[in-house]
Amino acid sequence: MKEFEAAYVPIGVGTFHMPSADAAFDASKKLLKSICANVDVPDEKLLTIDSLRSYLDSIHPDLIILQNLTFANAAYASEVVHRFHDVPILLWTLREPVIDGTRLRLNSLTGAFSAGNAIRQLSGQNFAYVYGSPQEEQVIRSVKNVIAAAIVRYEMHHLTIASIGHTPEGFGFGRALDLDLLEKFGVHQIAVEARELIDRAKQYSEKDVERYLQDAEERTTGLEKTPEKNRMDFARLYRAYDEFVKEHHVGALASRCWPDFFTSYGTPVCAVLAMMNDLGVAAACEADTYGALSMWAGMKLSQKPVFFGDPVSLDEKENTITFWHCGTAACSLAREDTGAAIGEHCNRHIGPTMEFGIKPSEYATIFRIGRNPDGTFRFFIAEGKALDKPKQFYGTSTVIQTKDSAQKIIECSVKDGWEPHFVVVYDDAADQLEALADMLKMPVTRY
Repeated sequence: MKEFEAAYVPIGVGTFHMPSADAAFDASKKLLKSICANVDVPDEKLLTIDSLRSYLDSIHPDLIILQNLTFANAAYASEVVHRFHDVPILLWTLREPVIDGTRLRLNSLTGAFSAGNAIRQLSGQNFAYVYGSPQEEQVIRSVKNVIAAAIVRYEMHHLTIASIGHTPEGFGFGRALDLDLLEKFGVHQIAVEARELIDRAKQYSEKDVERYLQDAEERTTGLEKTPEKNRMDFARLYRAYDEFVKEHHVGALASRCWPDFFTSYGTPVCAVLAMMNDLGVAAACEADTYGALSMWAGMKLSQKPVFFGDPVSLDEKENTITFWHCGTAACSLAREDTGAAIGEHCNRHIGPTMEFGIKPSEYATIFRIGRNPDGTFRFFIAEGKALDKPKQFYGTSTVIQTKDSAQKIIECSVKDGWEPHFVVVYDDAADQLEALADMLKMPVTRY
């Protein structure tokens, strides 16, 4: 696929104060180039419709940064939207550089109202908006967030997600239709039965999986204590998943786990999914496809593994929510004092699964792409930090101290009907996720 491209579109008219416009033009180009290597910038300010059309002819953007260098009437924004009606837009208004009782130097803000009105009237689409000069921290932060979200949206349109097996009875909230994924997110879905991966794994000899076993032993601690049959069957399954992912160019997967891998194979898939997460492939259990997509988005924004699990405990005094699951967390998330310890499944008493608490993080974002009863989608976002806590229960767990009331988050999210699986992103990704939701035309609830 081609690389992501942003396009800087600085519009205006020549009757305003050109020295001020020139200074803003140069500073804006410098800022954008420092944030995104692949940003198209015009050689000159776009001060006429003809110059705008000529520049638009030369670009193929995945994000448009439409800036009012000075006032420009709605015809400028209309031309942009008409050409690129499906491309996300960041509308950028410049602060008036001087207020001294004389002329308006730029009148950028009035131009923004004209542009914003034209965008909504012509396309009805959401657009991001930022007000301020290129040197302002909040502007720099906002532009970075929007570009990051646009890159994720672009890569999402090139994502293949795999559904391996069906959701268990009563877990239908994670079941996804290929047409929904393609229409709403631009994601391609492939689906196979869990037995196909099981049958593939059974074909490997011990020699065939030596390097997979060695890799897992280097990532974990205590794998050698797992019964030999389970240890070797885990390595076989690890190779089966790894090869399947590579053959089909899979970026995220949702795998059935219980009861099949216990009853039909005799070894859980939990630790295999942990290996996938450690390798950068978002891997959700219980066949939760929208959970896997949520994981993938969080991993792309944070550039590190995320946690996937259930909210299982609330501490009102500490203002914390504990998220837990049976043992699929990425090895690299493990606390340093325990490492990525290996255990056995808490209910089935078969291993290997992961057994550790997650290391602390100053920033944590709780996230979920949820499905509404009418088939539309919404984003759950809450902010906090991951505390320095040991493993809370058998399996893997993370304790999040939320920015707002943890009790209120639990009460509201249950009443609002959110799915029981959530993603914890170990970064401050809330604004980026909200920008992504806007680009996908999906509502956000920030708790």
